[in-house]
Amino acid sequence: MSDKSKCFKKSYDVIVVGGALAGLASALTLAKKGHDVLVLEQHNLPGGVATSFVRGGVEIEGTLHEMMSIGPKEYPLKIRNFFDEMGVDIDWLRVPDAYRFVDDVSGVNVLIHPGTHGDMEIPAKEIADAVGDPDGKVYEKVLRLLNLCHTVYQSVNTLSVTHMSKAQMLLKHPEFVKTAGYSAKEVIDTFDLPQKAIDILCAYWIYVGNVIETLPFTIFAFLLGDYLGYGSYVPRKFSFEMPLKMAERATEMGVQIEYGQRVSKILVKNGHVEGVRLESGEEIASRYVVCSAYPNKAYTEMVEPQSEVPEGAIKFVNAKTLGLTCFSVVMLLDKDPAELNIKDYSTFYAPNGMDQKKIFEEIATPGPYNYITSICTNLANPEASPKGTCIYSITTLPRPEGWFGVTEENYEEMKKKNAEHFIDLESKRLGVNLRDHILELVIEAPPTISHYTGAFQGSVYGYMHTMDDHIVARLQMGEKENYIQGLSFAGAHQISGDGMGPAVTNGRKGAKIILDMMEEDKKEGK
Repeated sequence: MSDKSKCFKKSYDVIVVGGALAGLASALTLAKKGHDVLVLEQHNLPGGVATSFVRGGVEIEGTLHEMMSIGPKEYPLKIRNFFDEMGVDIDWLRVPDAYRFVDDVSGVNVLIHPGTHGDMEIPAKEIADAVGDPDGKVYEKVLRLLNLCHTVYQSVNTLSVTHMSKAQMLLKHPEFVKTAGYSAKEVIDTFDLPQKAIDILCAYWIYVGNVIETLPFTIFAFLLGDYLGYGSYVPRKFSFEMPLKMAERATEMGVQIEYGQRVSKILVKNGHVEGVRLESGEEIASRYVVCSAYPNKAYTEMVEPQSEVPEGAIKFVNAKTLGLTCFSVVMLLDKDPAELNIKDYSTFYAPNGMDQKKIFEEIATPGPYNYITSICTNLANPEASPKGTCIYSITTLPRPEGWFGVTEENYEEMKKKNAEHFIDLESKRLGVNLRDHILELVIEAPPTISHYTGAFQGSVYGYMHTMDDHIVARLQMGEKENYIQGLSFAGAHQISGDGMGPAVTNGRKGAKIILDMMEEDKKEGK
């Protein structure tokens, strides 16, 4: 037996493949139930894309724009509640605004602020004033729409953890049921809003990666209900504060976390998980595995033998559409935000207008892209960088297929072309040549994500929410998609989809599936 082998026990109750937010949330949930858990992480630190890096002696946020479902201490939402219940102490900072939306074609330039306790009056008034509202009718319509979003948001939170019959659902959550089968556009159209108001309301659509014609209203409502009803938060010590403290707490609870351990195979026999094999060839026994790798990779490459993969599992992954990946330019600049005319934490910028279909087609290419979001970390966290500097990122979220044709030969060229385009766009909007103020610059492209995390085709946003496949259908079909007994998944590809907040929820879901499987096996005497 090698020295490395000595760190493993003969078997574990559960093995978690991957130590990012979802995997760690699974480990914490299972450990709290008293189970012996092993986390295997391929890198030398936890977190996946929830990470930071150091350039020029300054720590810089790697990916996080904002966290949803946090809420203030006195009115905590589900993600803050989970961390509190697990004893994970995160120092949360509230982002001062929701976003600025700038459309050079329509002339709209408006800063939107969120409510605090689900109240929507402030964002509704700001949206109405931005488009002209002499008689107050636009305000009334926008407020009714946002209140509907908040109602649906509350229903989703309840139904995700509470089983109800269809009759009970209709009785207790009528607005959720009435709107569940419709697209965001179909529901929004019933409010007869000016197009400018619709464009402002749809600024976040890029974060879910689908245009409102085919985006389920449930997803649209959940997003606005959370972000505009309660506001967003960021950890004081960047996104890496979350996995670092989750890993520390998991270890205190008895979870064994081993880094630099890549899992190559999930071992299955007679339809049930038996353990995993590391890239080194070492096998570790467990009847339950939570897998952070996408089902696409797990079912086609990792399950051994492949004969144990049911036909339905392959049909499942082939029927899914991958969500978005990421292209981001992250800069350390040599001035305070105010000196660079940077006034807002978050800005959505549509220099060529808010034509969602056109933008959606554009993000299916390698760029350059013309719908971007910029983040100034210092405006939520003033101590994010040394005085007299600021951290500024410019991002779009392309579709993975747009980078399929990028080769080793033209990769650097495509990165540079997009980065220069982003910097020029923001320089024009701000009226400041950002090139003159760059101290450090890092470019994150889809291959960067794929290389660092191993995410299938570089996707960080799981499976796209469509009218045929979104959270309502996933809640109904969840148990039917557990194709191998003892195997569940935790990551952006789980039920809740994309984002760091949903990643935590997805990790909890992955753990719950395992707990249910354990009960099932126990009843059957396995």
